[in-house]
Amino acid sequence: MASRLLAVTFDADDPRRLAQFWAAVLSRDVVETTAGATLPGDDTQVGLRFAPSPGADAEPRRMHLHLTSSDQADQQETVAKALELGGRHLDVGQLPEEQHVVLADPGGNPFCVIPPGNAFLAGCGFLGEVACEGAREVGLFWSEALGWPLVWDQEGETAIQSSLGGTKIAWGGPPVAAPAIPARQRFDLGPESDARREIERLVSLGATRVDDDTLVDPGGNEFRLHVSQD
Repeated sequence: MASRLLAVTFDADDPRRLAQFWAAVLSRDVVETTAGATLPGDDTQVGLRFAPSPGADAEPRRMHLHLTSSDQADQQETVAKALELGGRHLDVGQLPEEQHVVLADPGGNPFCVIPPGNAFLAGCGFLGEVACEGAREVGLFWSEALGWPLVWDQEGETAIQSSLGGTKIAWGGPPVAAPAIPARQRFDLGPESDARREIERLVSLGATRVDDDTLVDPGGNEFRLHVSQD
């Protein structure tokens, strides 16, 4: 039986501030836990967690979020709201004719506000995508690990999505930058069955065990398996 995705976790110098920022952007509530601050998701929208880790804001990022828009006014409203809450514009080399808006949250994590009419993210909800660094083998691994069908597999790029729909998780394919150790962005999982057996299953799929609850996927990206969400 596959693990469930508890949250996409971002280490942060100030996790409470980031949680409050994203709670306001996504219209979610903040739940404080022993692991930081969490914005619970639901069956179709992934949860976010912000964990305390000094120096995290200076680390390179291997994941970023894509927010969708119903129309142009909606996109502009999302951008304006994010800037008002402490976000900022970010130059990552995007071309002038590209219509998505690249921003950074108060912790420096990039995210994109996607224009309306994007067919790939149609029906995915407001938090449409978690975009990750990774080759095809990483996407195939996570499809098996989470039990999420592969919904995109072209030219080294892959994407998976819950059978219920909602947020997609995608990997951009080569070239792939070397993973950061320790990981500042990662997946936190909860086993649906016995944790020991789930670790064995994940290892059989291509993961490597690092310690009691930390593993590494085939692309070298750390993730954690938790018995409880705290």
